Amino acid sequence: MSSIAMDVARIVEILPHDDQQFAYEFVKKLVLAWDPDFTKVTAHEAEQIKQAEESGFVNEDDIDWGSIGNDS
Repeated sequence: MSSIAMDVARIVEILPHDDQQFAYEFVKKLVLAWDPDFTKVTAHEAEQIKQAEESGFVNEDDIDWGSIGNDS
């Protein structure tokens, strides 16, 4: 988590419960306005995705799950 996100969490935590709920709904509204389908990724997430794609991982659709554990 970024230091800014941690600071925001600390600040929100000192608010009364009703104001915490307001802050939560406000941030949620901002995120939905930025990305209504939650499909965007942060720069850090994009780098993690890139590393995973280049790591040689195997797509689960390419695995014959029925044959795992069979010695034949």
